[in-house]
Amino acid sequence: MARSSSGFVAGLTAAAVAAVCFLAYQASANAPADVSAAPRAPGTSAPSVSPSGGPKQPAKDPLAVPAASGSGERVVYSLADRRVWLVDAKGKATRTFTVMPSTVDPAPGAYSVTSRSGSVRGSDGVQIEHVVRFATAQDVAIGFSAAVDGSTPSPDPARKTGGIRMKRADGDALWTFASIGAKVVVVS
Repeated sequence: MARSSSGFVAGLTAAAVAAVCFLAYQASANAPADVSAAPRAPGTSAPSVSPSGGPKQPAKDPLAVPAASGSGERVVYSLADRRVWLVDAKGKATRTFTVMPSTVDPAPGAYSVTSRSGSVRGSDGVQIEHVVRFATAQDVAIGFSAAVDGSTPSPDPARKTGGIRMKRADGDALWTFASIGAKVVVVS
């Protein structure tokens, strides 16, 4: 009978060890990474961390007009963001959209719309519409436009072009918004 009791005790011990391991795993899975941190108030969340381990930067609000873009009604073009904002007189973006920049960029600064064309052939040979020109750089006219076929391909880096391309719907909106003399602000 001693032999069967020792087997029984061994089985109970194994079950107890398994139960303790399971409970330890559950506790570690639900424990905060830093147990020395002060408890957070209910309804607050922990700061997020980027894959590099540093604090994660909050996502940019695409409707937020760049701070250094002036005031009043204007078109704002960000070279770095490849984005345009149509800004009303109160400084609020009424529309924003991404663009495909040309190979020649205008220098940051304030400009005015100097000419417009309803439909022409671009310097890259593509039929374009709603051309709104506002600057010249490296002997190239710089302006916004939309390809009639709706495409926004990357420009050929071997050619000097000044067309900042956008989708047709965005081109329509910019055409309506930016008449001759309208302010265009280019930011880095």
